[in-house]
Amino acid sequence: MVFVTILLGLSPSFLLVGLGGLVRNRLSANAWQGLDKLNFEILFPALIFVAASSRPISVADMARIGPAVWTVMGVGFGLGWLTRRWGPARFLDFAGAWQTAWRFNTALAFVAIATLPGADVGHLAVAVGMAIPVANILAVSVLSRGGAMGLKATLIKVALNPFLLASVGGVIVGLSGLAIPVPVLAPVKMLSQAAIPIALLSIGATMNWRALARLDRFSGALNAIRLMILPGLTFAGCIALQVESTLAQVLVLFAALPTASAAHVLAAGFGAERELVATLIAQMTLLAAITLPLWITAAELAF
Repeated sequence: MVFVTILLGLSPSFLLVGLGGLVRNRLSANAWQGLDKLNFEILFPALIFVAASSRPISVADMARIGPAVWTVMGVGFGLGWLTRRWGPARFLDFAGAWQTAWRFNTALAFVAIATLPGADVGHLAVAVGMAIPVANILAVSVLSRGGAMGLKATLIKVALNPFLLASVGGVIVGLSGLAIPVPVLAPVKMLSQAAIPIALLSIGATMNWRALARLDRFSGALNAIRLMILPGLTFAGCIALQVESTLAQVLVLFAALPTASAAHVLAAGFGAERELVATLIAQMTLLAAITLPLWITAAELAF
């Protein structure tokens, strides 16, 4: 039943990626790049802000959940760096792919949490809220350095990045407990609802579908890190540290998520190779249809 639920949750994403592949020639390459720019500057920042600000975040939950998800992403960051020798020669292209080792699919997280009756969706909301700013700081930092910027230019690029501004703003709202007036939040929500469909269409239009069927050493390593090693280490760590069951299930789920569609948008925004990142996202999303139900089942049985 868990497998069926997760597959049903993933199927709209698969269909939109496939549709993007079918209609890629209906728009010019410049048009697809324009959609990526729209997503980078407006739509995905709206999605990130809504995800981070829509639920209250308590200081106590932040203090115990934040370090846990930061550790998961930090391990992904470090393990991903070890694949440098197998990656593209240009560091910017490698940085675009590297970010897939620690980023996570927020939308799928809230679909998958429904399959874990014992898990606390509030814990997941805090995990996402704490993880989004750090994930974007790491991604923007490595992509900025990949563009051969100086330290000052890198810091400015990081500080003004739309993803980072949206995630930090969302967390601040979540911590404050303030409710944004409906007339103000409604248009932001409307923009956020368009982000994922447009990103998935662009992924399908950009990626090399023949490469999807073959994993080389580089892409295979990143897939293994994101889908097997991180959730495996998190699972073992929760058992060793005797983490309470409701939180342990959320942490394992968080660690097992495929990478975010926003990785493709961010890479395109910095000029990294779009096709490589799009293919990695598609590979991880497809493989997660197998690995994510396995980890959810394991977490449900163990905790």
